[in-house]
This record gives sequence, structure tokens and C-alpha cells, in this order.
Amino acid sequence: MVTRRIFLKDGGLAVLGMGTVPSFLFRTAMAASPTGRKKVLVTIFQRGGADGLNIVVPFAEKDYYTHRPSIAIAAPSQKDQASALDLDGFFGLHPALRPLLPIYKEGHLAIFPAAGSPDPSRSHFDAQDYMESGAPGNKLVGDGWLNRYLDANRDPEETAFRGLAVGETMPRSLKGTAPAVALKSVEGFGLDVNKNNRSTRSIYESLYSNETNSLLSGTAQEMFEAIDLLKKENPGQYQPADGINYGPDNQNYSFGASLRQVAQLIKADVGLEVACVDI
Repeated sequence: MVTRRIFLKDGGLAVLGMGTVPSFLFRTAMAASPTGRKKVLVTIFQRGGADGLNIVVPFAEKDYYTHRPSIAIAAPSQKDQASALDLDGFFGLHPALRPLLPIYKEGHLAIFPAAGSPDPSRSHFDAQDYMESGAPGNKLVGDGWLNRYLDANRDPEETAFRGLAVGETMPRSLKGTAPAVALKSVEGFGLDVNKNNRSTRSIYESLYSNETNSLLSGTAQEMFEAIDLLKKENPGQYQPADGINYGPDNQNYSFGASLRQVAQLIKADVGLEVACVDI
């Protein structure tokens, strides 16, 4: 059974609102951090899994081609546009990741090959769960590693937007006791008015004002504070700088649109410290 607290933390805040590497990733990585603003960690989770050996290609390792006769990426070659992009004489990027090459050369991108979980599970779902909990092999851990970071670094002036997930539900990595919000759309985040013209917000406020469970009432208060803050700062007014393109499909909750909303919230200075985006 889904409790009201789980609904509020995992879905309530979210349901209130409705090929190649994009070029903006390059400009984002190269941009200087705004003066006086806290650094923001943006995590991108590839939930479908990724073939690491064909993303960062060990082209100097002959066994790579021995064991992958039909799917291996060719060694770097100026004559072959489909070949790997040389990084250090041993590893190369997949050619589709060409926009990341100058970021790497400038020293703004680090790559960790052959990194993974020590847990031997062959379950995609368990592996994903352990990655987000940060506790491989331990299913008893209830919170996520990002929320534990936020909880260990509390700020007396923190807002409900310290942790943000762009999507319908809260990812496991952000679940926990520290403030975090899941939203599907910056522009649509809020409470609607029902058919009887009574504010949905007033209904919720009345309901939770009499709530004896401090966890439930506290979570509800977080929700209202988040709505008020977003309305006040109006992050939708912040538009991408000239030349920044988030991709051709940036209207239907695409990957690019998700990152655009993260950027809007960073510019609005709503207290964002950690953001999670799925692809």
C-alpha cells in the first residue's frame, strides 16, 4: 500500500506539474562557475545500460578485436570517420561522442574505465538499485547515496530544492531525510484548482494541519514551500544564452529538455545543489 508520505515524497511533487551528444554539453563544461554561487552536481543515469568497451574503446588491446570480431570499433584513423577518437594512444572515444573530445583535451572531462560494482549480481534491476543506494549487495539500505550526502552537509538556509529529480518520481539515489523534489516541468509545477473552485492547496493545507505525524506534516510543508519558492523565482523566465541548443526535441520532456530545466533552476538560484536526470 502506498502511504501518503511516500506519495508526497516520491510522486506528489512530480504529478502536480506536468544519437549524438548535444552541443550545449561542450559549452556547459567549458563555462566558468558563476561568482558566489555554490557548485551544482548534475548526475545523469543511463538506465538502459551502456556498453563501456564500445564507449571508451581499448583499441590498443588486441584481445578487444579478438573477442569482438563483429561489433568492435575500429582503431583511430583519419580516413575512417567511424573509427575511435584517440585519447591517449590506448583508449579512444566512440565516434558519436566527438563533441566530448575537446572537453577531454582541455582537462574538463575524466573517464574511469573498468569501474563497476563489486556485487556479482547479474540482475540489471539489482545492479541499478545498488548503484543508487551506494551499498552494493545490501538491500536493507533505504536511502540513496546522494541524499546521504545532502543529509551530512545540512545548511540552515537550505531550501526544498537542494536535491532535484527531473521526472515523475524520486530516484532511489535522492530518497532519504534531506529535502529533495521531483518535478516533471518547471512551468507546470504547482497545485490546480478543482471543479468546485476550491483551491487544491487549501484542501491539502487543511488536511495536513491536523496531521499528528510530524513526518507527514513536515513533508507537506516542504511541498508548499517548494511551490512558493518556484513561483517567486519564476525560473521559466531564464532562457538559454545565445547559441545554446538543447536539441531538436526539447519540448516533450526529452533529455535536452530535462537539462534545460536544471539550468533554469540553477540560474534562478533556488538553492539547488544536486540534480538527477535520466536518459
